[in-house]
Amino acid sequence: MTAQSNQSAYFKNVGKIKFEGKDSDNPLAYRYYDKDAKVGDKTLEDHMKFAVAYWHSFCGDGGDPFGHPTRPMPWNIGNSAEDRAKQKMDAAFEFISKLGLKYYCFHDIDLIDEGENINTFGKRLDFITDYALEKQAEFDVKVLWGTANLFSHPRYMNGAATNPDFQVVAHAGAQVKNAIDATIKLGGENYVFWGGREGYMSLLNTNMKKELDHMAQFLHMAKDYARKNGFTGTFFIEPKPAEPTKHQYDYDAATVLGFLREYDLMDDFKLNLEVNHATLALHTFEHELQVAANSNALGSIDANRGDYQNGWDTDQFPVNLYELTQAMMIILDSGGIQGGGINFDAKIRRNSTDLEDLFYAHIGGIDLFARALIIAHQILTTSEYKSLLSNRYQSWETSAGLDYEAGKLSLEDLANITGDGSHLKATSGRQEYIENLINRYI
Repeated sequence: MTAQSNQSAYFKNVGKIKFEGKDSDNPLAYRYYDKDAKVGDKTLEDHMKFAVAYWHSFCGDGGDPFGHPTRPMPWNIGNSAEDRAKQKMDAAFEFISKLGLKYYCFHDIDLIDEGENINTFGKRLDFITDYALEKQAEFDVKVLWGTANLFSHPRYMNGAATNPDFQVVAHAGAQVKNAIDATIKLGGENYVFWGGREGYMSLLNTNMKKELDHMAQFLHMAKDYARKNGFTGTFFIEPKPAEPTKHQYDYDAATVLGFLREYDLMDDFKLNLEVNHATLALHTFEHELQVAANSNALGSIDANRGDYQNGWDTDQFPVNLYELTQAMMIILDSGGIQGGGINFDAKIRRNSTDLEDLFYAHIGGIDLFARALIIAHQILTTSEYKSLLSNRYQSWETSAGLDYEAGKLSLEDLANITGDGSHLKATSGRQEYIENLINRYI
């Protein structure tokens, strides 16, 4: 087959990554991710729906604001945008196939260069998505979600859907239309909005109410267009508090949920949550997961971590088993991710310059998630954890507690129930005990 000849073109030193068990010392093998192993009533593959992020993995060259690229991208050669895009896609599907994964996700400009105008970009997207359809069919790989990059180009320096210039908003709409068309064409299961420039640098020159109204109108238009054209998936909003904008309108999970409720978007939108964005908002990842789960809006997640000493989005691959186990407990206990999956919005470090480093990073992240999910399932199903949590709220199972939750008590009733308060006593939250319990299972 043609693809087989391309399959070894870029990662010649790496074969198919296989599950070898926890005692394996092979750095190019899975130790915990046995995709067909069942945890509860689903396989590990179905629980997590791992997706490779096209941008960091195949567009990231190690460059940063302080230095030039450090990492060779042998697929990024050639005079034409079409040739470079095809080569990049060959590398991507070789990589995804060798990892044994079923999904990828992309921004429109990840797939192919924009060109001089929106019409050229649309034609280029048609070209490369035709090629992507061939690759997807051959390798049995799907699109977890697509999106439009509405933050990199200088035209979006003041935002896209929230830009004070209507002509920029119109251009953003055309770009999103094309990205939605591409996502539908490729069978994408979801579509994401990340508002990296949707916010403000200063309130002195910002009409916040007007911009929020415009953003809501934009999302309604995008949703209506997609539904009209046969898209049945879920739309995701990805919260982030700041950077690149000083204050972004999608600050955190609670802020986004409030926005979706205010503008009647809850029926079509859920959240795509990122670890690093949670910590930049001064939350834990599990906090953001629980906030979303409470509103039945836990749609998908970005798998990465930040550096606790840096105040920006470092997008590092996950390594912390203790923290990830707590996150997986919330995901499992809330019924799992709804519609989306786990995409590795993470990049290898600037000084990781070998192509094999991409494999080491993804293998480590995949194994970590698998291990955390297995441990979380054991904690939830075989330990005393759930009874400890339930017992802390046992007073609410009394008749008075149940009446309170049913709205049957008044403030005067509460005053009569408490009397002089002499019966009150301190009850331990047993935090350290529970932390130790989790460590025992790890």
